Amino acid sequence: MASGSRRSVLAATAGFVAAGVAGCLGAGGDDDPAADTDPTTPDGSSVTGTDGTTGASALPTRDTALHVPDSAKRLREHVVGGGPGKDGIPSVDDPRFEPVGDVGDRINPEMPVFGVDVDGEAKAYPQYVLVWHEVANDVVGGRPLAVTYCPLTGTALAFERGAVEFGVSGRLVNSNLVLYDRATDSRWPQVLGTAIDGEFQGTGLRQVPTTWTTWERWKAQHPDGLVLTEDTGHVRDYGRDPYGDYNPTRGYYASTSFLFAPMRESDRLQPKAVVHGVRSSDGAFAVSEPVLRRERVVAGSAGSLDVVAAYDPATAAGVAYANPGGASVAADGDGYRVGGGDAVAATELPLPRLPSFDAMFFAWYAFYPDSEFVLADADANSPGEVNAR
Repeated sequence: MASGSRRSVLAATAGFVAAGVAGCLGAGGDDDPAADTDPTTPDGSSVTGTDGTTGASALPTRDTALHVPDSAKRLREHVVGGGPGKDGIPSVDDPRFEPVGDVGDRINPEMPVFGVDVDGEAKAYPQYVLVWHEVANDVVGGRPLAVTYCPLTGTALAFERGAVEFGVSGRLVNSNLVLYDRATDSRWPQVLGTAIDGEFQGTGLRQVPTTWTTWERWKAQHPDGLVLTEDTGHVRDYGRDPYGDYNPTRGYYASTSFLFAPMRESDRLQPKAVVHGVRSSDGAFAVSEPVLRRERVVAGSAGSLDVVAAYDPATAAGVAYANPGGASVAADGDGYRVGGGDAVAATELPLPRLPSFDAMFFAWYAFYPDSEFVLADADANSPGEVNAR
């Protein structure tokens, strides 16, 4: 694909790691997973406090946590320090935005952004800003969210936070950012979205879908949306990305080595190649991006839940749905047909939407070795396919 549609990546040098300047160098059930994770569907979660109260009662959580293959104890044993201490990488707690139409040419069209769309309000979080902060405590569509990004695992996820803010703990597991909540100091690996230590241990956060795409693609789809600005309340050299450069891919993201050893490894795919994954309460499913781009529709199972992933040409990103009835899903032009219905956009299938996200293969495998995998062909193991869109 053209360089403008390649997933942008960053380099990390040994000197940067030693200095610990920024980035991720901080340190099964029978419920309905679709209803419990779809942000447009009330999930009956036990706590929903958003009235300014503090403490555990203010944090919305899932009734049943998503699948976590390892015990909390084993995960804690593999937590390591990444450099900066707690809040050494500062979250953005008073984010400022500007209209998409006012940006002009200040943002490179190929710049990756993490998009969130809740109840008709669309916001984009540029990677070049969030790489310095990793967490933005925000409100989208009236819903308080923590929008999070970990450069070392290539993962961008948004969680409901109620009245509670999240921060960067300075710790990592499987190279992944470990969040902490400022109500109880419980520790939440970002990929899992489930606490492994503290008052909330074993409890899962409610996730909202995010879209990893380019600025050019996002603003075309959301011309009336908003974009996070550099007015974060912190002084950072936002014109210089601490991890390196985009296109051509170089440094950490193009290599096969790790800065922090994962709990387990697999040679089934190049470690930094991208997969698109989804979880249920008792399993996980992941498909490599080259396969998803080529096939357009890939079906599988996340534990006991049948799922289907579709490729969205408008954003060059994957979306996932629960498909418990086994409905047929087929590409039709730039859209998709479900059963005998009309063709609709990838983001509008008449199935329960599931929050899903991109991740580097090594990180997904380290957390979810028991996933059902649909992986790329042999040519996707070459460096040229790493992180390609």
